[in-house]
Amino acid sequence: MFTGIIRHMGRFEAYHNGKRELVISAPEGVVSWPLGESLAVNGVCLSITAADRGQLVFNLSPETLTKTNLGRLRRGDRLNLELPLTLQTPLSGHLVSGHIDGVEKVVQITSGGGGKRFRFTLSAAIGQFVIPKGSVAVNGISLTVAELDRHFFEVDVIPITLKDTNLNDLKHGDPVNVESDMIGKYVYNWAFKKGDL
Repeated sequence: MFTGIIRHMGRFEAYHNGKRELVISAPEGVVSWPLGESLAVNGVCLSITAADRGQLVFNLSPETLTKTNLGRLRRGDRLNLELPLTLQTPLSGHLVSGHIDGVEKVVQITSGGGGKRFRFTLSAAIGQFVIPKGSVAVNGISLTVAELDRHFFEVDVIPITLKDTNLNDLKHGDPVNVESDMIGKYVYNWAFKKGDL
């Protein structure tokens, strides 16, 4: 479980065994995390399988390659990293599972006041769980939906978030990992099974 508040950045180094393994470089506080533990990489919950000389290795399943942007990285790409939530961690963002709903694309970037507004495509499968002013995780970052349409959603990103994450690296057409609000998905599923939807 995560909060969507990014404290660390890593870099993509390589794929091994085709794309079955992901190798990243990471800061010391992350590299020393125990083997087998979870780490959110661009919002994707992955288990650390190896660590050596400032690098971490993760297995990538076919599902992860299909549902996320982790199979589309270029060497040197910056990656948002988040260690798991503990009972002592402030819940500054929102509850994020690290289970990505799908990949959307950047369709518009507008600068203003030191921050940026991003518009992303929105597929029907994800859109049913997104609400105005609700929470959404983009590349693992907890954000608030500023505007919502059937085919897109927008978020406003403040300067400190641009500085501390890879959102400032995004360009038109880039793919991003999107996880809709976990609580909303549970409520939707309960109401659907109950027959209210």
